[in-house]
Formats: sequence, structure tokens, C-alpha cells
Amino acid sequence: MRHESSFLKDIASACQKMETIAASNAEAEFVLDELRPAAVLHHLTVIGEAISRLSPSLTERHPEVPWRKIIGVRHRIAHACFDLDWQILWDACIEDIPTRRRQILQILAQRFRAT
Repeated sequence: MRHESSFLKDIASACQKMETIAASNAEAEFVLDELRPAAVLHHLTVIGEAISRLSPSLTERHPEVPWRKIIGVRHRIAHACFDLDWQILWDACIEDIPTRRRQILQILAQRFRAT
């Protein structure tokens, strides 16, 4: 059985990969590409799945992270895959993901003494 720290590390890793994708592409290239948005969708799915395996006590102690909203994004990806807006994914990579990665790394450092 995996520990919560493993799931948090999965989340941080997926965030880092998404940041790398966004940093290595211009917005217009990303939105018109087929592979890069698919990779971002995969990493968002990983994040949502990992969050769903965290204990309620951990998520309740860290209300600064919008856990439910992120899981909602994962559900939207899984169930509305033909109605996704690549522009929204790009914006999430640029605006939200770096903050989420920092929050997760902070939780790891505080709670598990690891980064």
C-alpha cells in the first residue's frame, strides 16, 4: 500500500511535467498541437487520482489547496473529453499549476519532512 507522501510526490511530479510542457512551448503552438495537450490531460488525471487517495484529515488540514475543484477537473476530463478547451488547459498550466506544486511541496516538507 502506498503512503500519502507517495501520492503527494506524484502530484508534484505531474505539476512539474506540466510546467515543463508550458515553458517549452508558445501558447499558440500548445493550443494547436495534439500531443502536448494530451500530455497535460494525462498529468491532470494523475493529479486528480492521487488527490482522491489522500485522507480526509490531510485535505482538511490544508484548505488552501482546492482539492475538490481539482478532482472536479479530473472528472470533467474523464467524462467530457470531447468538450475540452485547450486554452483553459494552457491557462491552468501557466496560472494554477505552479502554485499547486509549491503548495504540495510545502505540505510534503511540513508533514513528511521531504521535498
